[in-house]
Amino acid sequence: MKPIGVFDSGVGGLSVLAALRAELPHERFVYFADTAFAPYGERGDAYVIERSRKVTEQLIAGHGIKALVVACNTATTAAIHLLRAEHPALPIVGLEPALKPAVATSRTGHISVMATRGTLASAKYAGLRDSFAGTASIRAVPCDGLVKAIEGFDTQAISALCARYMAEAGPFGDATGEVDTVVLGCTHYPLVKNQLQRHAPPTLRFIDTGAPVAQQTRRVLAAAGRLSGGEGGLILQSSGDRSALEAAAARWLQISPQGTTAASA
Repeated sequence: MKPIGVFDSGVGGLSVLAALRAELPHERFVYFADTAFAPYGERGDAYVIERSRKVTEQLIAGHGIKALVVACNTATTAAIHLLRAEHPALPIVGLEPALKPAVATSRTGHISVMATRGTLASAKYAGLRDSFAGTASIRAVPCDGLVKAIEGFDTQAISALCARYMAEAGPFGDATGEVDTVVLGCTHYPLVKNQLQRHAPPTLRFIDTGAPVAQQTRRVLAAAGRLSGGEGGLILQSSGDRSALEAAAARWLQISPQGTTAASA
């Protein structure tokens, strides 16, 4: 049974992986964390494109993947169009900040998007944001350093940065002019959602892309006749410290992989 490849610059894509495994329990997955070359969100497009190509080629050559999920907003905006052009026979699913459901559910029409600078500076994000011009007020909140803190399990830094960026994302509430919806536009951020919620009223909505991406992956596989009905499984790979990835999977998602291997893409 061929697996589905999933990759991110680090452990953030584990939030997407969790949604994928819940939606597709009979599938095998290979998760690749490119931690030796992270973070992507504070790099230029050329760097992200090069890494995305190499990781994709590694997953194809090493595992014969039947589909690919780019579990990284920055890699999606920079590289997914090239990956699709270079691998036309491979179904590829990417991410984008969940502005559409945020706008659809917001009562006040005021939304904050927490994301990396790479995502917020991209033409793809600008086009998505501009498509809602006149419909909603959308505030960008670049969260420098938060990915690094999550990758390093730096509890003190995570707490301080969550407080800082939530302050920038507000004021929160249901009154006119207040933000009632926050889009988590980086796959790392759902991992610290509980920390973010400490600085928000209970009515504030947080929206991420895990479940929609998992549902789209199911649709794509079904259309291609590639859904599996066997026993699911997981392999974790990293270009950096594999034990750190395993620890992150255990800590954030209580995932115990069936097998793990090193990688040098």
